[in-house]
Amino acid sequence: MNPKYLYLAIDFFVILIPFSASFYQKAPFYKKWKHLAIAIILPATVFLVWDAIFTDLAIWGFNDRYITGVTLGPLPIEEILFFICIPYACVFTYFALNHLIEKDFLFPHQDLISGILIMLMLVLGIYHMDKAYTGVTFILLGIFLAYQMIKLKPRYMGRFYVAFFVTLIPFFIVNGILTGAFIEEQVVWYNNEENLGIRLGTIPIEDMFYGMLLLLMNVTIFEWLEERERFKHWK
Repeated sequence: MNPKYLYLAIDFFVILIPFSASFYQKAPFYKKWKHLAIAIILPATVFLVWDAIFTDLAIWGFNDRYITGVTLGPLPIEEILFFICIPYACVFTYFALNHLIEKDFLFPHQDLISGILIMLMLVLGIYHMDKAYTGVTFILLGIFLAYQMIKLKPRYMGRFYVAFFVTLIPFFIVNGILTGAFIEEQVVWYNNEENLGIRLGTIPIEDMFYGMLLLLMNVTIFEWLEERERFKHWK
């Protein structure tokens, strides 16, 4: 395969199985596409603006060797597709696990988990505000979790945490490749002056919390739309 198609191929393979499994008749995820589209597009808009700003500031960037060269502003088309393919696969995983696992094992502990994460993210984010990727990611995740816990009070956070832990398996594969594992160079490079310099293999630790924020926004909007639809039916 021409290395210029590597990032595009990653996007394709990330979504291939979840998209194919969306038509499983006992759990038809395709019937959720109307709500899913909104739950993907709104966070993607936020993240793409963030992505473009950080790319312009050289906080991270992209290796021309592994992208096609088609861009929208400072971002390669592959990066834009990333914010569609990854959320689709992750929300599908969340949906599928809810169908497969009846009991919400983490429900009794969800507030404790969220509370610890909020404190950890806000303290570390504020302390490391001199590092743009670390500070912005941790503070935004802490604020969004606090908003959820105080304002929304969702009952699905236990299920969200289970789904997030499961998605860490493909996360380490996909982000590992993007950050240079198994290949000669990085697809996405990072300015280590703007992060903690702690790597999980080849992956900056911030990527894990960046991914959590993205998935949490996707799931929050998806669940809100689903709940609103159920309320209409009850009426």
